[in-house]
Amino acid sequence: MKIAQIAPLAESVPPKLYGGTERIVSYLTQELVAQGHEVTLFASGDSVTNARLVTCSDVALRLDPAVKEHLPHHVVMLEQVRREAHQFDVLHFHTDLLHFPLIGEFADRTVTTLHGRLDLPDLKPFYKAFPDIPLVSISNDQRRPMPPVKWVGTVYHGLASDILPFTAKPTGNYLAFLGRISPEKRPDRAIEIAAKVGMPLKMAAKIDNADKAYWETVIEPMVNSHANVEFIGEINELEKAEFLGNAGALLFPIDWPEPFGLVMIEAMACGTPVIAFNCGSAPEVIDNGLSGILVDSVTEAVENVEWALRLDRRKVRATFEKRFTAERMARDYLDIYRSLPGVRANAAPLHRPNRRAPDLQIVA
Repeated sequence: MKIAQIAPLAESVPPKLYGGTERIVSYLTQELVAQGHEVTLFASGDSVTNARLVTCSDVALRLDPAVKEHLPHHVVMLEQVRREAHQFDVLHFHTDLLHFPLIGEFADRTVTTLHGRLDLPDLKPFYKAFPDIPLVSISNDQRRPMPPVKWVGTVYHGLASDILPFTAKPTGNYLAFLGRISPEKRPDRAIEIAAKVGMPLKMAAKIDNADKAYWETVIEPMVNSHANVEFIGEINELEKAEFLGNAGALLFPIDWPEPFGLVMIEAMACGTPVIAFNCGSAPEVIDNGLSGILVDSVTEAVENVEWALRLDRRKVRATFEKRFTAERMARDYLDIYRSLPGVRANAAPLHRPNRRAPDLQIVA
C-alpha cells in the first residue's frame, strides 16, 4: 500500500521530549515500513524516519523561537498534502480537524485519528458539519461526547516492543509521575499519595506556558514543601526507560476524560505497574490486578500502593506485549485502511522475505 501519514508540526516525529501524538505517528510509520508498505511522512524536517519524509517545517514548531503562530505552517502542509493526494492509496491524518474542508474529494480513502479530548462544547457543531469523514478513536470512552459521526474503528496505541526494555528488578524504591503539569493530570494527587505512604516521588513532567501559573501557585509550593518529592522536568526517550523501569509503580491520578494515556503502556513495557484513577480510558488500558490497579480516590490509591508493588512485573510486561505493541496497532490500522470505500482495489501490502524491524534513531 502507498500510505501517507500526516503529523502535527509542533513536535518532531518522534519528539525530542514530550509529545504523545508524534510518538505514536513514529511507531506506526516505522512499523508500516517494516511490514513492506510504501509510506510517506509529512512532518517537521528534524523528524527521523525510515519512510519518505516530506519536510513541512525546518524543525518542530515548538522548538523554533522564530515561530509565533502554528496555524499558517499547518495550512501550508495540508495544501501540499492535497496536491499530492492522488499518489496515495490511503491518507492518514493526525491533525485533529484542520484538514476536513480540504479533503472532500478524496475523504473516502482517508482516516483521521482523533488524539485529543472530545468533550469540549465547540467541537459538536464542527463534527455535525462533517458527518462523513472516517474517524478513528483511541479509546471507546473518547467517543462518548460526540454527535453521530463516521467511526470506522477504535485503535489502541502501541509501542515498538524494544523501545522500552523490561526491568525485572527496579533499583529505585520510588513512585513515578510522568506527563504534563496541568490541573487535569492532577500532580497534586501524586504528591499527596506519596506523602501518605511515605515513599519518594520522582516527577518527570513538561510545563506548558498555559500551565505556568498552576505550576507556580499550586504544584511548585507542594514540591518545595515535601522532602520526598523530586521534580526532574522533561525527559527524553533514553531517560524514560531508566525513569520508568526503576520505579516501583507509576501514578496516573488523572481527573479528566483521558483519551488514552500513553504513559500507562510505556510503564507497562518496562514491567512497572500503574496505579490509575478510574476515569477516561484507564479501565480500557489497565487490566485491574494484572498490569495495575484502578482506584477512585486518593485514599483508595494509598491503600493499594502495597498491592501494586507486589504485582508480577513479568505479567505486566506480558500484558503489554499482548495488547499494546506497534505491530498490533499497525495491523489494526491496515484492516481499517482496506475497509475504506475509496481505497484502490489493487492496494495490497508488499511482503519482504526477511522482515526486519527498522532501526529508529533516538535524538537526545
